[in-house]
Amino acid sequence: MFKRAFDIVFSAGWLIGFSPLLLVVAILVRLKLGSPVLFIQERPGHRAKPFRMVKFRTMTDERGSDGELLPDEQRLTSFGKFLRSSTLDEFPEMWNVLVGDMSVVGPRPLLMRYVSRYSPFQARRMEVKPGVTGWAQVNGRNSLTWEEKFALDVWYVDHRSFWLDMKIVVMTFFKVFARTGINAREGKMVEEFRGNTKN
Repeated sequence: MFKRAFDIVFSAGWLIGFSPLLLVVAILVRLKLGSPVLFIQERPGHRAKPFRMVKFRTMTDERGSDGELLPDEQRLTSFGKFLRSSTLDEFPEMWNVLVGDMSVVGPRPLLMRYVSRYSPFQARRMEVKPGVTGWAQVNGRNSLTWEEKFALDVWYVDHRSFWLDMKIVVMTFFKVFARTGINAREGKMVEEFRGNTKN
C-alpha cells in the first residue's frame, strides 16, 4: 500500500511538474515525426496481464516500394535517438503509473511475444508490477545480456523494499544525467530475445 501511495504521489507530481516539457516534446514529435504523437503498445504487466503502455513516438512511418514499413533502424531518426537517449520518450509512462498499470520501480515491461519464451525463472520478473525504471536499468541497461537483465530483475523481486526503490530512483537520475548504459549498441536496436532454458 505504501508503494502504491508513493507511485501516485510521484507520478502525479511528475506529470504536473513536467507538463510544460511534455507539451514541448509533443509539439516537436508532431512536427518532426508526424502523428500520432504517442506510441501505445500492449505490454505484459503484473502476472502477465496485458496493459497499454504509453510513450512518445520515436520512429517515422516510412515505407518501402512494397508498401511495407522500413526496418526500425531506418525509421529511427536522430531526433528519435535523442528522445531515447535522454529517456524523454518514456516520460508519458508516468500515466501508466498513476492509473496503476505500472510502478515507478520494477522490471521493465518487455514485449508480449516474449512471455511464452520465458523460463520459469525468467517469468518471476512478472510477480511484481513492471516499472519505469528498475534494478537492471541502473546496473547496465542496454549493455547487459538478456540473462544478466533477467537475473537482476528476479533479484529485485526477491529483495524489493521501499529503501531499495528509493536507491534505484536516485541512481536513475544520476544514470540519465551521465547518459551511461542507455545506448550501448550505437545505431542499432536492442537484440531480439529468443528465449532460453538455462534457468
